[in-house]
Amino acid sequence: MKKTRPVTPASRFLFPIIAGFLLAAMGCGKEETPATTQQQPAPVATTPPPPPVPAVADVDGARIIAADPADWLSHGRSYDEKRYSPLKQINDQTISDLGLAWYVGLDTKRGVEVTPLVVDGVMYLSSFWNVILALDGRTGRELWRYDPHTRRDWLRSSCCDAVNRGLAVWKGKLYEGLLDGRLIAVDAASGKLVWSVQTTDPHFDYSITGAPRVVNGKVIIGNGGAEFGVRGYVTAYDAASGKQLWRFYTVPGDPAQGFESKAMEMAAKTWTGEWWKYGGGGTAWDSFAYDPELNLLYIGVGNGGPFPRGIRSPGGGDNLFLSSIVAVNADTGEYVWHYQTTPGDEWDYTATQQMILADLDINGRQRKVIMQAPKNGFFYVLDRASGELLSAAAIAPTTWASGIDMKTGRPKIIEENLYSETAKLITPGPSGSHNWQSMSFDPDTGLVYIPQQETSYVYSMTPDFQPRKRQWNMGNNPHAKSPPGAADAVSRGALLAWNPVTQRQAWKVDLGAHWNGGVLTTAGTLVVQGTNDGRFVIYNAQDGEELWETPVQTGVIAAPISYLAGGEQYIAVAVGYGGAVVLWGGNKERARKELTESRILAFKLDGSAELPPAVGWKTMPKPPPSTAPEAVIARGKAIYDKTCNVCHGINVIAGTMPDLRYMTAETHAQFDDIVIRGLRADKGMPAFADLYT
Repeated sequence: MKKTRPVTPASRFLFPIIAGFLLAAMGCGKEETPATTQQQPAPVATTPPPPPVPAVADVDGARIIAADPADWLSHGRSYDEKRYSPLKQINDQTISDLGLAWYVGLDTKRGVEVTPLVVDGVMYLSSFWNVILALDGRTGRELWRYDPHTRRDWLRSSCCDAVNRGLAVWKGKLYEGLLDGRLIAVDAASGKLVWSVQTTDPHFDYSITGAPRVVNGKVIIGNGGAEFGVRGYVTAYDAASGKQLWRFYTVPGDPAQGFESKAMEMAAKTWTGEWWKYGGGGTAWDSFAYDPELNLLYIGVGNGGPFPRGIRSPGGGDNLFLSSIVAVNADTGEYVWHYQTTPGDEWDYTATQQMILADLDINGRQRKVIMQAPKNGFFYVLDRASGELLSAAAIAPTTWASGIDMKTGRPKIIEENLYSETAKLITPGPSGSHNWQSMSFDPDTGLVYIPQQETSYVYSMTPDFQPRKRQWNMGNNPHAKSPPGAADAVSRGALLAWNPVTQRQAWKVDLGAHWNGGVLTTAGTLVVQGTNDGRFVIYNAQDGEELWETPVQTGVIAAPISYLAGGEQYIAVAVGYGGAVVLWGGNKERARKELTESRILAFKLDGSAELPPAVGWKTMPKPPPSTAPEAVIARGKAIYDKTCNVCHGINVIAGTMPDLRYMTAETHAQFDDIVIRGLRADKGMPAFADLYT
């Protein structure tokens, strides 16, 4: 595997679905169609004694701000979320000696989105089903693990796979948000639970997949569930005890119940109708950033629920704070300012995407800025003290808006492409021009490196929408006729180097299909990214020249990190293809003809480990023709498309979930017990007795 630069695999292709939009994960069965293998960490020539697991008692705000190059102490390495490592042992001159140092299997073949943390040579990460691992950063040897026993059947109440994007660390404890809405604190030295708090009402379909942040001794966590009819909010908990300290709601509730703050009273004036009956959405399911000097916490707010504004707010309005960056006082949660990237959001154009803090020279003046590339296709540079829009430009094709009016800061919306009962093909789609996969900023080149996408989707509004509990509530019209060009809509991805001062492209690498991995930059003049087609690639940060690549046997969506252990620099990444796009449009994963266990991989100079041979899909016989009446088949398809396809794939072509076309005779015999009574709920396949007999 060392020093390889193979020919690009033949499995690179365009995604055959329109946009592969962010949809809910609703469960999985037990059997697997691919072959399985037992996987162990790669052997090493010599086995140094494991380092003592640090108590990390001294990890606080000062240490996170200082950001020692050896460590990776927060989700974006430091509070500014730049994802830039000052390490440069591995650089454009030594890159040819890079090889695999070690790997560890994660006991799943599904998506892995985690950014690991590294403290004093020990790596901490959240694996599938929220299992937390502590690993020796030099060898990958497991030091401890903690299983919080997340509710497996909560997949039905969550969006986009049983994934988790990472942990936070503070004064001897690790913090993780769980899929079922809990926030836990675990002792970093022993892996034992310290405290647990339920951050959400279990009667509503909230979930957590994002990484918490710890600011001034407060653990900050949001949640997801806009598509399931919830109201978004962000909460701060005391890092020592788990006591709730403040909560900031991102959309207003029922005015008759009073408003929690002046901010909610202000926001309510931008809504109409009885929006609270639909929840409203606005969930903060991923990104935060923090400026210690200003003591401002920045919240990335998500989409409306349901999608069409004509349903949730029939009289129009901006619907604050949907699709906004909101700055609050980090100590109190009090509103300071906001900027709305997509007023009245109708297209699932979340602003939950990563926000980067930097100092830029703009028009001869040094400005403290916050930068974001949300889903909507534009790149924004704002003054992070005031929220003033400094510049904005499109990084991908957009048909919902023609540009940004710099006088008002508002998009120039193309009115004919607003929601109606008539289906319209809009770019970008709900997958966005940039999704949760992290971008990075290199202070040496001054460029932002973005996992850019071009996607489209057919939007329409159902005239008789009724909210459904514990089900996806998007609001699309199932009877709308598909518009011309929908079947041929382009879906592709690229690594885009973007100049935030000039708002222009510096260089771009075409990656074929979209849904590629997050990005790391280093002082070694390197840009590091994994791809959807199973490659791990390193480029020259200045011009995009490919310097090195190696196959990793499965798609990569997580972002790499870099750290120092035993005096050596490592670049590590979680590999494992999954998430919304793969669940919904599983054709892509199947076409790769490989399905290898998800892993953590760590590379260093002169690394000599090798991965085992890739495990391919089994060759399955062609299913026999059905003898059922056409009306029965049509009814089955309607049920499947309403409930099952969000996990098991469009047209029953699964991604990382079991392929239902190849159920065994035993599974057929147990079908009612599985689907109705929850026989496999402990595996993630929930019961649907409330919907079907």
